[in-house]
Amino acid sequence: MINYSVDREILDPLVPRGCELDLWNDQAYVSLVGFRFLDTRLKGIPIPFHRDFDEINLRFYVRRKDHENETDGDWKRAVAFVKEIVPKRAIALTARLFYNEPYIAVPTRHVIKMDVGSGEKANRIVRYGWKFRGKWNSISVRPVGDPNALTDGSEEQFIAEHYWGYTAQKDGGTLEYQVTHPAWRVWSCVDPQIEINVAELYGSQFETALRQTPTSAFLAEGSDVSVSNGRRVE
Repeated sequence: MINYSVDREILDPLVPRGCELDLWNDQAYVSLVGFRFLDTRLKGIPIPFHRDFDEINLRFYVRRKDHENETDGDWKRAVAFVKEIVPKRAIALTARLFYNEPYIAVPTRHVIKMDVGSGEKANRIVRYGWKFRGKWNSISVRPVGDPNALTDGSEEQFIAEHYWGYTAQKDGGTLEYQVTHPAWRVWSCVDPQIEINVAELYGSQFETALRQTPTSAFLAEGSDVSVSNGRRVE
């Protein structure tokens, strides 16, 4: 997860209806995230040749007041996506049809090397790549030390612990889904690198944000994850 502060005006037009930007220290964020789906199942059923694959996405953070529970401060903190990249056309098509999520399908690759060692000299790298319009793009980090539990109130906790998703629908409505997993431990990372044609992939409005130095970069250990069926919200 490579994270950047960004002007709110860039994200405001992308916020699904009924939501608002979720801020940390009054600052909006976007994150470049790469990860592996492993042993994936759709409604409990494994789909042949579509169980293990990469995803790389650019996401931002929103929240929505839970009007079914009027307790003060009862917000659902969530992610929303600018673009999601997978290598399988069927996966991208299913996500667009059922969730209207902004998926595209292009070739991907990854390197995950976590050699035993400590400190910045440990021979470790995690890199995700994708081929877009004939050119390979990539994001990478170098994890250091041992994984640690998230610190309450930290930027890492803000980035990692959003357990809902919202996506705008073609008719102007909003779809909500819940993401369930245990709290992850994270490694601190050094030397975050991105090689991306930002304007072509995400839009020129993201050029400034994604060319600056990231505010943070870390690697999460992952876990079993479940994603609920989407439901429309008013």
